[in-house]
Amino acid sequence: MSTGNEIERENEPQIFSALLTPHRSLNRTGFLAVMLFLSVVSFATGLAFLMKGAWPVLGFFGLDVLVVWWAFRVNFGTARAREEITVTTSELRVRRISHHGQVAEWTFNPLWVRLDMEVDEDFGIEHLYLISRGHQIRIARFLGPEEKASFYKGLVEALNAAKRGPTYNPIN
Repeated sequence: MSTGNEIERENEPQIFSALLTPHRSLNRTGFLAVMLFLSVVSFATGLAFLMKGAWPVLGFFGLDVLVVWWAFRVNFGTARAREEITVTTSELRVRRISHHGQVAEWTFNPLWVRLDMEVDEDFGIEHLYLISRGHQIRIARFLGPEEKASFYKGLVEALNAAKRGPTYNPIN
């Protein structure tokens, strides 16, 4: 059974919402092209060794292709991880889903949360943290330094808007 406060929070407008996923520069078509190229080169090189009488080398070239295929499959599997961050006037919710499907969720009051970062002078922003009441969680792990800076700016603006509180709009 839901209480009135839970229903009210579900209907509350979102100030900020972000879905963060790991970057993968190689899509399915690119993966197939790389694997086809690697297979052709390995097969041709293996045939050359076979013609010279070094027949075991052909099997090792096939094994190399299988290892590369397996490594890409593991890499694509980890791309299923994601992080959802939502800010409303009454809560900041972080929902982290691992590539195995395990869910971890944190809810903070946006009035009490503080955003902190670790900055390297050469690299830029390395880590972002949400800190509230003695709890600290690392967020935006998938993002690069420039993306973290943009995300930081947007999240700070959203937290400031949440601290100002809801605004009355007589038109709605």
